[in-house]
Amino acid sequence: MNLLPCTEEHLDLLARMNKQLIEDEKHDNPMNLQELKERMRMFINTGYRVFIFQQDGEVIGYALVDMTRKPLYLRQFFIDRGCRRRGFGTTAFHLLLKELGADSIDIEVLCWNEAGIGFWKSLGFKERSIYMRYEKTHGS
Repeated sequence: MNLLPCTEEHLDLLARMNKQLIEDEKHDNPMNLQELKERMRMFINTGYRVFIFQQDGEVIGYALVDMTRKPLYLRQFFIDRGCRRRGFGTTAFHLLLKELGADSIDIEVLCWNEAGIGFWKSLGFKERSIYMRYEKTHGS
């Protein structure tokens, strides 16, 4: 597996993968592909680094890391649906840590994303907090 740094030439690809990630984790982010592309452009041009994972020359995922936080913050991590449950996510994560020279990194996982929680726990992540949100609904 190879890990490659991303530039603006990868924005369309990153937006498509980000859209799949949003769908897979059942996130409530309503952004369309163009909006996701522009948000990814903002990330690339600020304190974030974005990497693509390649297996046998094919892009199979990406990672978006906030380099301004200590410990570093892994904001997005995605492995293509057809490549899951084959060890690629684990390999990609360890390659990413090596590239970053990081001994620790933080993540957030939506509480209903049981597959994601299981994956991260299998890599040794431990729960540190409970992040909560209140949203007023009509009629409340």
